Amino acid sequence: MPRKPFLYYPELPYHITARCINREWFIDSFEVWHIMENYLYFISKAFGVEIFSFVLMANHFHLIARFPKANISEAMAYFMRETSRSISKDAERINQIYGSRFFRTALKTNQHFLHTYKYVYRNPVEAGQAQHVEDYPYSTLFGKLGSVKLGIPVVNDVTLFSDIERTLKWLNTNPLDEHKNAVKKALRKPIFKLAIKRSLRKPHPLEFDAY
Repeated sequence: MPRKPFLYYPELPYHITARCINREWFIDSFEVWHIMENYLYFISKAFGVEIFSFVLMANHFHLIARFPKANISEAMAYFMRETSRSISKDAERINQIYGSRFFRTALKTNQHFLHTYKYVYRNPVEAGQAQHVEDYPYSTLFGKLGSVKLGIPVVNDVTLFSDIERTLKWLNTNPLDEHKNAVKKALRKPIFKLAIKRSLRKPHPLEFDAY
């Protein structure tokens, strides 16, 4: 069966993720972070990509970005090809870096964006790599809070800077397992679709301790 054509939504942000073929990157995460930082800067300028959030994990990354020029395939193909080359070069290996192509999920509403925003920034905490979201160094949140100079050009984070203390409290609140699983499933689809009981839905994710 032929693959269904991908529908571009240049006005919407996307959650994008890709996993390396190994359990860990072939070089130190510090080096990988700076490689990714450089190429995220490049695609933001060359392809007009608007970056909201980026988190580098031990064997994958999470990106929330918008592609106003409807060039998500071109921009991400370039990003993955060039980061793969740079990592391979630094590791002095010829192995393939990524296990497969990237996966994308369109976030059609602000509610979907906020669920994904929390999911992305909580990834290091859920993986036991940090105690609090603001402590993890390989995250745009770390730079946004002034803990380090951020080389990734991110759009203005209205969610964070509308109320930093409240937003960090929300991000650090461990969600219900049902909400975690619902968001994970929603991010496995081309378009985010949350499947949780209507009785558990709330008007705004910042108002409750879930995604």
